[in-house]
Amino acid sequence: MLLALVLLGGALWLAAPAAHSASKPILVLGDSLSAEYGIERGSGWVTLLEQKLAQARAPYAVVNASISGDTTSGGRNRLPALLRQHAPSIVIIELGANDGLRGLSLLVTETNLRNMVAEARKAKAKVLLVGIQLPPNYGPEYAQRFGSMFPKIARDTKSALVPFLLEGIAELPHMFLPDRLHPTAEAQPIILDNVWPHLSPLLR
Repeated sequence: MLLALVLLGGALWLAAPAAHSASKPILVLGDSLSAEYGIERGSGWVTLLEQKLAQARAPYAVVNASISGDTTSGGRNRLPALLRQHAPSIVIIELGANDGLRGLSLLVTETNLRNMVAEARKAKAKVLLVGIQLPPNYGPEYAQRFGSMFPKIARDTKSALVPFLLEGIAELPHMFLPDRLHPTAEAQPIILDNVWPHLSPLLR
């Protein structure tokens, strides 16, 4: 009997990793907008997404590889190792805001984003590109060119697109921390609502 219990325990232990590996990873490659900057841990939109998928018993595991302050160049450098490590079925690319806020070359930003889309596709992952817009005080021409870059890339690469991550909160000061750049915990469910309609078709 003791031997049988030992064998049964071993079988269950071996089965556990297999059950976990059945989950398909969703890789979120982002910056502070996805890294819970300035808000309580576990209250960001990526965590809310993870909870939503768990409640729906969807066979997906969320890997949040977002780093505050990251740029498209940083994401491009980090992505190959992340693809090898996690083998995601979906990659959500939420990068570019810091490029814009620093006034970096739009050509470099666009090239980096296109490269990340191509790398994810090469790894057999679906891609969801997240659009960002800049405040007009960064110059109307630069802001317009920056905002139009995301739908252009999505159209050219036939990728799914979140038109604007901060839709519905960008003009509401109380939805942001005092820096007026980072959304509060209250804004996170709205951000998830902006992402979900464009992510859910990729889950089928």
